[in-house]
Amino acid sequence: MDAGGDRVLHSTNVAVIREVYDHEYSQDFFSMELEKALESCCTVIVIEPTKLGDETARWITFGNYLHKTAVISGLTSIISGFAWPDNFAPQAPLSILSTLCAGLYTASWQFDHCVKYQVEKDIRRLARMPILGALTASSPVVLVRKDDTKRKILHSSVALIAASLCVYRLYRTIR
Repeated sequence: MDAGGDRVLHSTNVAVIREVYDHEYSQDFFSMELEKALESCCTVIVIEPTKLGDETARWITFGNYLHKTAVISGLTSIISGFAWPDNFAPQAPLSILSTLCAGLYTASWQFDHCVKYQVEKDIRRLARMPILGALTASSPVVLVRKDDTKRKILHSSVALIAASLCVYRLYRTIR
């Protein structure tokens, strides 16, 4: 346990941010403890404080939605470009949306440590984590570290291809 008694790092590389209100600025303290756990690249982070857990889960979920929107709109743009080669209208807005979402994701999450984590919701996986039996909160948020390299390559590539095809078709149309 650390000096504050609120974060426990186990040999399994698990961080538990306990919901202990013994500080005047507990919410700020919880946030700092989460930052420490994220920066130390823990494999699993358990967040007991409800407010911090909900905010973190929403932030990660929003990033996931941006990623999915970039990929789906980009793929739809590419497909619509080949399905309707004479009609530029359906391809352009989808390509722009894909590029904007991929750009926003890259700009907002590139240096954020949360990008490496996903919220674990699978009851079976959670049940296999021995640390969860010692928790004091009834519904903690559990973050699991995941490699996001493929995710970044996927949405960046799809957005780039969609934008390139869109610009090429625009160039061909204007010329």
